[in-house]
Amino acid sequence: MMGDSGRFNNLHPGLSHDEALRILALPVEQLESSSDRYMAAAHMINFPGQRSEQALLSLLDGNDDSQPTRLARRKAVEVLARLGCKDAITSIGRCLLSEDHYLVENAAWALQQLGCQDPRILNQMIMLLADTGQNRRILAQSLAGLGVIEALPAIELLQDDELPGVRGAALAAVATLSGSHERVSELAEHLFLANQMDRQSAIQDVINSRAAELLPQVLQAPVSSVFRLRALRLLWPEAEPLHQGLSLLETLDRLLLDQPEGVQVVHRYDEVPQISFLINELFGTDFSRCYLALQAMSTHPGVTLWPLLEQRWLEEAHNDYGAHYFFLRLFGRIASWGDAQDCVEDLCETAIQNRRPQFVKSRPAAILSLLRLNPERLLSCLSDLMDAQEEASWECRYAALMAMQELVMQGSIKGISGLAEMILRRDPDLYVESKRKQVRALLADL
Repeated sequence: MMGDSGRFNNLHPGLSHDEALRILALPVEQLESSSDRYMAAAHMINFPGQRSEQALLSLLDGNDDSQPTRLARRKAVEVLARLGCKDAITSIGRCLLSEDHYLVENAAWALQQLGCQDPRILNQMIMLLADTGQNRRILAQSLAGLGVIEALPAIELLQDDELPGVRGAALAAVATLSGSHERVSELAEHLFLANQMDRQSAIQDVINSRAAELLPQVLQAPVSSVFRLRALRLLWPEAEPLHQGLSLLETLDRLLLDQPEGVQVVHRYDEVPQISFLINELFGTDFSRCYLALQAMSTHPGVTLWPLLEQRWLEEAHNDYGAHYFFLRLFGRIASWGDAQDCVEDLCETAIQNRRPQFVKSRPAAILSLLRLNPERLLSCLSDLMDAQEEASWECRYAALMAMQELVMQGSIKGISGLAEMILRRDPDLYVESKRKQVRALLADL
């Protein structure tokens, strides 16, 4: 959605620019599907330029208020912002008056992306902060991002709102606009709320308020490691090996290993659950429950777990990116899988080679699990995984260096001697380069 990295932009590679423009221009009653107009608006991100921008602006400024057009307008606002179309500011500003709250939300986000400084539009955004029917979280974030000091009194009133998402955004916005971190420490409580979305929102609020002092708490929040890693990269002072009593490389190591013992879960089991229940928890969206289940399953022998795990893997986990990740983490936490050992190792190696975007988080997990299960088998993959020209994921390159470090410390010098050249090559990523230097120093001491 908004702010997407762009990996999923071109979801309709067979759709031409001209055909997408034609669909946008069709009367709604001539559309083959009610979703066609939304699809065509989304597709414009792949064709930057005046024709795309004009088609999207026509969609915003038109009088048609049918459901297909309303949905397409939401996407059009987002795409115009991502295209950097400053000529759209006036039209997007008018969207703030819409009765469609989702359109208003997208408009507020888009106006921040485009750097809107129109006083009338900004004043409208400030007035909307008093409307509980609007997404006041996005409004506060956007006004703070635009540096609208005039919004400060209205945003200050939201610091005690009953909704954690609104409250957190207001705390961060006040810190941004006033420069005062007087109440920023309250965000630490939000990191461990019962609701997963509230915890994720809290991390973004910590980032927005530049509250690096809250990093130790952020790193323990029971959310996806993706959010915690992002916070680390954005808040850790560049090139500083130590911060807030933490070591950069030790912290990165823990985040890449992502063990449940390193997070503070907000759930508990009243009684010991069945294995089938625990496996099912790995398919959930609440990471506190996932980490709790992962920890509980780690106490069971692999031979007991495997029959049920294999069944769920074949049925759905192989294609469910959330469960896929936690299955791979579990594989590395069990010392022996009995007769299934080769099969588990195969799954890890396949995951390392899986380049599908939705499984990107599983790859470093697979590297570190295969390291635990069969270091010799991992060795054949390490050269390419450490090469920045071959491997785009900094997390994978870092995990490969963690594996190399572990092998050195275990005394497996023979196996890694052929990788010495890779250790000499500088890495463009600051964190991977720091890890490379650490491993290189370890080798030099031998």
